[in-house]
Amino acid sequence: MLKKVKSQGDYKNYFTSSRPEMLKFIPHNSRRILEVGCGEGNFGLSVKGKINCEYWGIEPFKDAAQTAKTKLDFVLNSNFDDAYDKLERNFFDCVVFNDVLEHFANPFDTLSKLFDIMPVGSSIIASIPNVRYAGNLYELLIKRDWEYKHEGGILDFTHLRFFTKKSTVRMFNQSGYEIIQIVGINPISIKKFLPINIITLGMFSDSRYLQFAVVAKKTIER
Repeated sequence: MLKKVKSQGDYKNYFTSSRPEMLKFIPHNSRRILEVGCGEGNFGLSVKGKINCEYWGIEPFKDAAQTAKTKLDFVLNSNFDDAYDKLERNFFDCVVFNDVLEHFANPFDTLSKLFDIMPVGSSIIASIPNVRYAGNLYELLIKRDWEYKHEGGILDFTHLRFFTKKSTVRMFNQSGYEIIQIVGINPISIKKFLPINIITLGMFSDSRYLQFAVVAKKTIER
């Protein structure tokens, strides 16, 4: 039986990951960064070690938020919608979502709200799980199953939305942003994946990647 995540202990990896593979996507000229779903603040702490910036976090789980407060400049212990009205307008030049948007019932609305308060030239940095990931396709096409899991992954039972590379681009574009970069991250080894890529004539080349890293920018006012 699936259970609701009620505390940090239920899903420890959600809160402790430092996501080093996402560091290179943070613009080096960022001065005020907001991370939605910052967990214990380990990613933000890594960013602050490389960039001279003011780093904010939003984290709904109390224990994780308390830990994050020891590492980041400001942390709001709240969900995004409740925190939104407390965010300053034209303040953040970078907003981070590391495997978070798929947990929102309406990520389009979340991105649109941020668009309205971010200055022109600001960026969204996001990691988005890839529903076409080879491991997930194996479950669907070979095992003919779609089983939600407790231990994370594409079919994590807390995921409310699923994305391909194409639908990720569409979501950001429809929310007003220009995609600057979208690349696959956390790939299956080329040795394991190459035969699949050859047999399918490259049609499943995107399936090598567990997630896509997205850099999207607000280039105009709505």
